[in-house]
Amino acid sequence: MNSEIRNLEPKVLWNKFADLNAVPRPSKKEDKVIAFMKNFGKNLGLETIVDEVGNVIIRKPASNGMEDRKMIVMQSHLDMVHQKNAETSFDFDTQGIDMYVEGDWVKAKGTTLGADNGLGVATIMAILESNSIAHPAIEALFTIDEETGMTGAMGLKGDVLKGEILLNLDTEEDDEIGVGCAGGIDVTATRTYAEDPVPEDFMAFKIEVKGLNGGHSGMQIHEGLGNANKIMNRLLYSVISVIQISEIDGGGLRNAIPRESVATVVFHKNNTELIQSSFQEEIKSIKKELKTTEPNLEIEFGSTNTPSKMVVRDFGRNLIKAIYAAHNGVYSMSADIPDLVETSNNVARVLVKDGEIKILCLTRSSVESSKMDLANKIRATFELIGCEVEFSGSYPGWTPNMESSILKVMRELYVKLNNEEPHVAACHAGLECGILGTNYPDMEMISFGPNIKGAHSPDERAQISSVQKYWKFVLEILKSIPKK
Repeated sequence: MNSEIRNLEPKVLWNKFADLNAVPRPSKKEDKVIAFMKNFGKNLGLETIVDEVGNVIIRKPASNGMEDRKMIVMQSHLDMVHQKNAETSFDFDTQGIDMYVEGDWVKAKGTTLGADNGLGVATIMAILESNSIAHPAIEALFTIDEETGMTGAMGLKGDVLKGEILLNLDTEEDDEIGVGCAGGIDVTATRTYAEDPVPEDFMAFKIEVKGLNGGHSGMQIHEGLGNANKIMNRLLYSVISVIQISEIDGGGLRNAIPRESVATVVFHKNNTELIQSSFQEEIKSIKKELKTTEPNLEIEFGSTNTPSKMVVRDFGRNLIKAIYAAHNGVYSMSADIPDLVETSNNVARVLVKDGEIKILCLTRSSVESSKMDLANKIRATFELIGCEVEFSGSYPGWTPNMESSILKVMRELYVKLNNEEPHVAACHAGLECGILGTNYPDMEMISFGPNIKGAHSPDERAQISSVQKYWKFVLEILKSIPKK
């Protein structure tokens, strides 16, 4: 029950999170949450603006005694990734998130939780509403569509914000202070294909890949997690000479490592035993390779109703080869920052159905030239089989500023509060700081947040004790903002 969420400490934050999670807010469908935030600011009597793309800006004057401090921007995004388990019945357009507590974690029932970035939004709401928290003048910036295009950050004009320091509350490790991030670009391959009728002496198998962890296609790309699209394609490749594709439907959002894939293949009845034995051998190998990272992986196949049409043989085989060749996972590591993934790609969606193909990828890099190098490699792979390949949604990375005054303040405060050094790092994910920095190049920026695990998947969860640690950190930061 969400009532137990409201009794967690700090109550001011968790209550705002519960309020927010009652409002549907999938990416690109933020009308309800925009109205919710606009009413929230207006009801507090604060200056509230909704810009032309839908970002909400709420301004609050400094508390008594804090008027001589630099104005800050506190920023989080309103939208959330909408992913659910296959067996979960849920409408993200109309329903609020159903949350529960399990030990030290807050989770959702069969869906993403929305802690990314709802906990950041709730933090800012709690501060805006409070009459007792010491803080400098605040511009609260709530952006839209961060998860599927960052169009909110891209659409924010350069003359709107007045703050000198931006606190982005979208990092998912509570010991990390973020000073940089990767940029990204969407790569979409499409084409039509010819179909043949399925001969009468053919039969069909339905293949399912499921039970994978999924997760964030940037922050978790280095963890060796299984990609359902690549696993499915590997199975098809193992019998490429004797099967033909009827349909493939795998993955979903670009920024989520795909968890499930379903395919229907057809073949001559005489090849049934060969295909069964090949599948069983390949499944055994895949499960052995992924036994540590994907212990719940399930791969099932069996007879199904024979469809009427199939992809023409030669093109179907070339498609399997192209998906096999398309890079997935880490492409290169940073030579400058230890343990940082520099460039990666996520083969996020493969749809082959009714004469049309659509393959979606998200390529990320902290180096712009490397991002485009990998994107071009993927484009070339699919152009070789006649696909039209489009680049879209490109956004820049965020270059670290290790000399910023707010970094020094936060580093010292973290040590004081926790008796250990924070992990100052860039991350392999798309934060809005890089985009915002193009219009506000002189604004100091920093990113931090509480522990959130499994973001972008139905296993998303927020750690209660970490939120308490983070909240104390936030309050100390607000009191310690440098003077003008």
